[in-house]
Amino acid sequence: MASMSMTSWRQRTGRFASMRVAMSLLPLMMYVCAVAQELPKVAVLSTGGTIASKQDPVKGGYVPALSGEDLVAAVPSIKKLAQIRAEQISNIPSQDMTPEIWLHLAGRVNELLAKPEIAGIVITHGTNTLEETAYFLDLTTVSVKPVILVGAQRPASDPDSDGPRNLLDAIRVAIAPEAAGKGVMVVMNGQISAARDVTKTNTNRVETFRGLEFGQLGVADAERVRFYRAPLQRQTFAVDSRTQLGRVDIVMSYAGADGLVIRSLLRDGAVQGLVIAGLGLGNVPGSMFDAIREACERGVPVVISTRVPTGRIFPLSAAKGSALALKRSGCVLADDLSPQKARILLMLALTKTHDPGALQKYFDN
Repeated sequence: MASMSMTSWRQRTGRFASMRVAMSLLPLMMYVCAVAQELPKVAVLSTGGTIASKQDPVKGGYVPALSGEDLVAAVPSIKKLAQIRAEQISNIPSQDMTPEIWLHLAGRVNELLAKPEIAGIVITHGTNTLEETAYFLDLTTVSVKPVILVGAQRPASDPDSDGPRNLLDAIRVAIAPEAAGKGVMVVMNGQISAARDVTKTNTNRVETFRGLEFGQLGVADAERVRFYRAPLQRQTFAVDSRTQLGRVDIVMSYAGADGLVIRSLLRDGAVQGLVIAGLGLGNVPGSMFDAIREACERGVPVVISTRVPTGRIFPLSAAKGSALALKRSGCVLADDLSPQKARILLMLALTKTHDPGALQKYFDN
C-alpha cells in the first residue's frame, strides 16, 4: 500500500509539475501568437515579367511562368516580416502592358488600400514598362499607404536571379512607416526611387533603375530601410471602371524629321493627343513644326517633351521650331517628364480638359 501511495504521489506531482511548466510558458506562447497576429498585411499583385519568368526549352527563351504565390514562397524570410495576400492581375511580358490593365490595376490598388488591415501593396512587374505603370499608379492612387513596384533583370530560373532579394526589399519598404505619403515607388537593387523620376537606364544590368536628375529617395540595405528625401511634384486623378483613356501617340524628332508621321496620324483620325520627343530644349525641325501647328489648329493637344534623358523644357530660343514657338502655337511643355511619362499624364489630363492652358497647369504641377 505504501508503494502504491508513493507511485500515486509521484504521478500527481508529475502532473502538477507539467501544469506549472505549461503555465510558465503560457505568456510566451501568447506573446508569440500576438506577434504573429500583429505582422502587417501586404497585398502582392503579380503581373508577370522577368521576375516571374523561367526558361522554356520548347520556345527557346524565358517566359512568365510563376504566380505571385510562387514568388513569395521562394523567399521564406518574407513570412517573418508580413502576412501576404497574393493576387494575379496578369502574367505577361511587360511590353504587352496596356492602359486597360493599368485601369484594372489602379482600381484594385485603391480597393485594397481602402481596407484598414492592408498596410501596403507590392506589385511585381516586368522592367520594360515598369516605370510607366509606376507613374500611372502614382497619378491614380488616392491612399497615402505605400505602393511599391518591383521587378528583376535576371529570370527566376537563373541561379543568380535578383528577383528574390528585390521582392524582399520591396516588402520591407512597403511596411516601413516612413514610406507612407511618398507616392508610388520602385524598389530595385536596394534603391528606392520615386515613380515620377525613375527610368530604366540599362538593358540588362541589375542597377538599371535610377532617378537620373534627382537621385533616389532612399535605400533598403542589409541594416534597414532609410529615406533621405521625398517627392514634391505629385497630383492625383480619380479613375474607375468607367474611365475612358484617349489614344495618345509619341512621335520622335531627329535630324531630317518632317511632318509625315504626324499628318498620317491626323488623317487616321484616331489620335486624341500627341507627345513630341523633341531635341534638346524641345526643339523640332522646321518642317515638323508646320505639322505640329496643323495638329494644334485641328484641336489635337500636343505636348512637347525631349529625347534628352535629363533636364526640363522651357522657352528660350526664338527659332521657328523652338519650344517658345511651339508654345505660342498652342503646344503644352512637359517640364522634365520623359516622352513616355508625358503621354501618361496627357491621357489622364484629357479626361478633364482639352484646353491647352488648363493642360499646361497639370504639367506644371
